[in-house]
Amino acid sequence: MGIIKTKNLVYNYIKRDEEEKIEEVSEAVKNVSLDIKEGEFVAILGHNGSGKSTLAKHMNALLLPTEGTIWIGGRDSLDEDNLWNIRQTAGMVFQNPDNQIIASVVEEDVGFGPENIGVPTDEIWKRVDECLKAVGMSAYRTHSPNRLSGGQKQRVAIAGVMAMEPKCIVLDEPTAMLDPNGRREVIRTVLELNEKKGITVILITHYMEEVIHADRIIVMDEGEIVMEGVPEEIFSRVEELKKYRLDVPQVTELAYELRKKGVPMRPCILTVEEFVTEIMDTYRKHSE
Repeated sequence: MGIIKTKNLVYNYIKRDEEEKIEEVSEAVKNVSLDIKEGEFVAILGHNGSGKSTLAKHMNALLLPTEGTIWIGGRDSLDEDNLWNIRQTAGMVFQNPDNQIIASVVEEDVGFGPENIGVPTDEIWKRVDECLKAVGMSAYRTHSPNRLSGGQKQRVAIAGVMAMEPKCIVLDEPTAMLDPNGRREVIRTVLELNEKKGITVILITHYMEEVIHADRIIVMDEGEIVMEGVPEEIFSRVEELKKYRLDVPQVTELAYELRKKGVPMRPCILTVEEFVTEIMDTYRKHSE
């Protein structure tokens, strides 16, 4: 069993009237089964309303299944006795870092989580040092979070989750409120945590460029998993992605359009570097 595993997971949002009678039932997640291994970087894509954020909230037991089961670190989230361990196994980072930052000084905010779970003081400061260094924010440790950019705040929020030493970090659209520079900062940080520290990363996003380095991509639509595979496989299916109201990385779409015009190019190009190499190779072949 992986670090996150679901079996036939269903979640319904229930709308009630003033008398608490059920007015409407909306099925947000429909029979989702997946298995995420420890150390993986998995991206979950989907347009607004696809169910991806609802699924993410199950991974930290913020929501509990209407039907089916989710195991986090081998523990069933429906067992209340497991909630403490589940929330130490999987940490959450949300869209708006202001919703997670509560202290007036960066280093105090990072140390808040470990302090609340009873970590000894010496160990807390050790973790604060290590986590701020890991996200590239050591120079700002005595600053007020209010004076940081959006990208810097989000890195502080990630450090705060890291300080609790989860095996898995679930990031629910962490760059949605950031400018392009802030998005790059956060994604670079996430990649380093996954590659250098072996932390399982589950990234919920609708920015295609953020997921090209993922081990696996899961695409959701109307509460169901509709596509799953490595980035090269997923982004080679351009027309299918568009059917689900999703784009592909710009350079991938450019290569796709050139291929449609008869330019011989590989089926899936994900980076500018790959595109340049492919164009140069094509030019040389036609010049010989």
